[in-house]
Amino acid sequence: MKNAEAALNQRERRAVFSLAGIFGLRLLGLFLVLPVFSVYAHGLRGAVDHPILIGIALGAYGLTQAFFQIPFGKFSDKWGRKPIIALGLLIFAIGSVIAATATSIDWLLIGRIVQGAGAVAAAIIALTADLVREERWTKAMAVIGITIGISFSISLVLSAPLAQWIGVNGIFWLTAVLSLAAIGVLYLIIPEAPVRYHRDAEMNPAMLRDVLRDPSLLRLDFGIFALHTGLTAIFVVLPLVLIDPNHPLLSLGDQWMLYLPVMLLSFIAMLPMIIIGEAKRKLKEVFIIAIAILLISVIIMALSAHSIWLIAVALFLFFMGFNVLEASLPSLVAKFCHPGAKGTATGVYTTSEFFGAFCGGLLGGVLYIPGARNYSDIFWAVAIIYAIWLIVAMTMQRPRYLATRVFTLSPAAQQQTQLEKRLLELPGVAEVAVFKDEAAVYCKVDSKVYEEAAILNILAGTA
Repeated sequence: MKNAEAALNQRERRAVFSLAGIFGLRLLGLFLVLPVFSVYAHGLRGAVDHPILIGIALGAYGLTQAFFQIPFGKFSDKWGRKPIIALGLLIFAIGSVIAATATSIDWLLIGRIVQGAGAVAAAIIALTADLVREERWTKAMAVIGITIGISFSISLVLSAPLAQWIGVNGIFWLTAVLSLAAIGVLYLIIPEAPVRYHRDAEMNPAMLRDVLRDPSLLRLDFGIFALHTGLTAIFVVLPLVLIDPNHPLLSLGDQWMLYLPVMLLSFIAMLPMIIIGEAKRKLKEVFIIAIAILLISVIIMALSAHSIWLIAVALFLFFMGFNVLEASLPSLVAKFCHPGAKGTATGVYTTSEFFGAFCGGLLGGVLYIPGARNYSDIFWAVAIIYAIWLIVAMTMQRPRYLATRVFTLSPAAQQQTQLEKRLLELPGVAEVAVFKDEAAVYCKVDSKVYEEAAILNILAGTA
């Protein structure tokens, strides 16, 4: 019965997969240039004189994305989800056109800044919450999460062949076209829905103070910041390592032959770690091991810049750890945050992620010296960041294996006295928060113990 209730109906499937597609296409546009960006940017006017701008331009989208994503979410509450998402996609398309037509590093930087300003992530998640009922929310977010991972993997494999075929400026033009096509999908395929506030999907300013003071959540925010700082800094120099004229390893057009097997094998290798972490409740151990794998991979990169085989091993290890952490971090945020605070905690978390992308580009741009080929300096800097993260992660508390369940608060249930106390007395119910303004009850529950029917009976007044 539970599985049937949790299944997405046809309308919800259409909405969720369409929104996931928009989310994925936007990220695909950002990530497609990652493996070829540094090589391309070096050929633009002003890049040789101001090499720091290459790294900054690579990560610049993260700064404006971090700055605008929460305001865009709030604007969507006031002016509607679809108009704000369409505006964000249009801004992203404009930024892509600026980047496509840039002949100098300055204009490429401006294009990347404008791309990031089209920050639609929060509004898309809020629209998903409008269209999907509470009991299906977890499944809908899982679809979006999988789409993000697929977009990232595809971008690394397709980037170099596309750059050879249509050029990097052609990739930016393609990104602009896909962004405009996504606006059509938004209005033609995705159903209409009234705007409603959902604490698991949106920022709640009243909870921001508590979220920012929670040591467990701050550790996770630092973790996603460190992860994406390292990722972006590595890709400032990795494409240059592979085509270094003194020690050429792979031409730009052949680099897909490195990324394709690495991404496939790393995805396969990470699955047992995810299963063990969640099913065997060893998430902290798996989390720490994944960070250690990241650290080892970057050290190998620093020591083996002239060996394609060692770089392949390092990238396999890196993306195995990266994929585990990308999947584990949101799960940990959900486990550590208080009932009804998930949207706020996730907002801070994703802001940290995008700010990390900017800082990674800045770090790579500051440290890299053209002509000096000091690639290992960037790798060692990333290794230091990951070593700090490893120490921080070791102090993390073990997560409670609790899931959030949201129930409708009927008018009859609102009249009940001691509702929270009665729910907390049920087996497997650890935390309860009642929000009358949203007409919702948020429960943190142990999925292996609690009985949903018992909660529904209390809320219906039949128990």
